[in-house]
Amino acid sequence: MGKCFQVVVVRDYDPTRDLKRVEELEKSCEVGSLLVDLMGDPLARIRQSPSFYMLVAEIENEIVGMIRGTIKTVTRGGNALHDGTSPVISTTKLAFVSGLRVSPYYRRMGIGLKLVQRLEEWFRLNDAAYAYVQTESDNAASVKLFTEKSGYSKYRTPIFLVNPVFNHRVTVPRRVKIIKLDPSAAESIYRNRFSSTEFFPSDINSILTNKLSLGTFLAVPRGGDYVSGSLPGSWAVISIWNSKEVYKLQVQGTSRLKRTLAKTTRVLDGALPFLKIPSFPNLFKPFAMHFMYGIGGEGPRAAEMVEALCSHAHNVAKKSGCAVVAAEVGSCEPLRAGIPHWKALSPEDLWCLKRLRDDDGVDWTKSTPGLSVFVDPRDL
Repeated sequence: MGKCFQVVVVRDYDPTRDLKRVEELEKSCEVGSLLVDLMGDPLARIRQSPSFYMLVAEIENEIVGMIRGTIKTVTRGGNALHDGTSPVISTTKLAFVSGLRVSPYYRRMGIGLKLVQRLEEWFRLNDAAYAYVQTESDNAASVKLFTEKSGYSKYRTPIFLVNPVFNHRVTVPRRVKIIKLDPSAAESIYRNRFSSTEFFPSDINSILTNKLSLGTFLAVPRGGDYVSGSLPGSWAVISIWNSKEVYKLQVQGTSRLKRTLAKTTRVLDGALPFLKIPSFPNLFKPFAMHFMYGIGGEGPRAAEMVEALCSHAHNVAKKSGCAVVAAEVGSCEPLRAGIPHWKALSPEDLWCLKRLRDDDGVDWTKSTPGLSVFVDPRDL
């Protein structure tokens, strides 16, 4: 029987019977040259969210597709009131489409579309007003599936900024002081300063106290200090998420020459760390990553404060054995200049958004972008 005439069954993921077959499918579906190893837990990337769900597509006892989804409440963005100061904060229940995979042999059969539609049924049953998906802007097949076949709109184009972790420690400028905040102080800053930022999660406290969150760090000018409820004229903040405990990555398809050149930089950096050679990490075997989220700040030296925090995050990642440290920010993010990254490792993303019901007032899919977006590390 031709594959176009085979019956596709979409059902809930059952870890007791599907685990091994799902792992095999994941390995067969490379994302470009990047392999993702979920280390034996297909739910690893979504189980930190308040509500999550996974579906598989099956043909004659063979798993040929899968998809994951989560739901949370977020801010749609703030608009200034007539006095020009206080924002109107509007929240909505947002669903996230994650980890869509279809076996290479069974593509162009409508399996991906079927999985998306079934997942959206779960979204609606759980009162989600919108759904969004993240994909790389040059992933033509994914963009076509969501925008042409599934009714999603191209919405935001953030950039994923990746910086290598070198063999040497990066110097944090002495003119900047780094303070580690306890979760309650971090939550206070985020709610007071960022709660009107687009995609800000209402359960920020759950993220900051999650076992994968390595802490929130505040940068202030040396000689200044932080007193609860009072910030200096220039400051910045970031939090660090330990993706190392969730998945590992591996780059494939690179030539032997490039791998040799990369290894040479690491050897030189390790032998002569005082020269601070910008070595290329070993991305050609499974590697781990730390993710910087909740990036923000204010004042004339805010970008400088962010850069100091990124240096601190680099050193934390080095101590943990990670190969890269990454962040994702909006295309218009004012503090983007303070985030070190290698352009060759930093793709432009595309976020697509779909309205699932029309009874919540203003249509968020047609809103103009703000300067910043809050990237939830649980969606990474």
